[in-house]
Amino acid sequence: MIDSHCHIDLEAFDLDRDEVLQSAFKAGITRLLVLGLSNSRFNKLLKLKAQYQQLDIALGLHPYFLVEQGHSRTQAMFDQFLRLAEQYQTQYIAFGEMGLDGSLPLNMDYQRQVLEFQLSVATQFRKPIVLHHRQSHNQLISVLKSNNFDGGGIIHAFSGSYHEALTYIDMGFLIGVGGTITYPRAIKTRNTIQKLPLDKLVLETDSPDMPINGYQGQRNEPSQLKHVINSLSELKSELKDEVIKQTTKNYLSLFGLSEN
Repeated sequence: MIDSHCHIDLEAFDLDRDEVLQSAFKAGITRLLVLGLSNSRFNKLLKLKAQYQQLDIALGLHPYFLVEQGHSRTQAMFDQFLRLAEQYQTQYIAFGEMGLDGSLPLNMDYQRQVLEFQLSVATQFRKPIVLHHRQSHNQLISVLKSNNFDGGGIIHAFSGSYHEALTYIDMGFLIGVGGTITYPRAIKTRNTIQKLPLDKLVLETDSPDMPINGYQGQRNEPSQLKHVINSLSELKSELKDEVIKQTTKNYLSLFGLSEN
């Protein structure tokens, strides 16, 4: 099984990162995608990838880590991002985590500018993207369409409507399924995921965030992916082995990876 979205590089894991990863491997996780958050944090991802062959990494500018800046400083950030993209293009498999977040006190036009820049780089280097959303599905879909982005990717932690999910799928995206579906009260998301085809889904934990039902207040870890699988298996009336097999195939196919 594959955790398609985690942040094992964050400080929350600095004291026991190897123990957490070994626990994940023992639980049957064969790959983990660690998302990029900023230019300055990308070097840590490179080091982790060199240490653990099971890690895939991405290069991205996450809205949470953005500070609105003047033109010159924004351009300097873009220039550095482009240099990293060029220099390490054989090391990362995707661009992200990127997106639009309506809950942040950060100008949405500025967020859109940063997103559109990353879309252009992803198109240039022909790699999929991983999209972050919060109160922003309509804006995200508009940006993707207006930029004619057709490189595909993953909609991280999807919690929108069935119609929105189908719109993303029609645009070449897979839907990221995480801990939200383990909560019986998450009726809208559970109903949407239940109706989506299994070959359009991937699994994720978003560790250390997005806690599993029953583990609220605790740090989430990749080994907890088993709970997402259990819930998805129940929702889809599919055997757990089939859920694992198909979501693994979906991930590998998206990124052009082999089983080994």
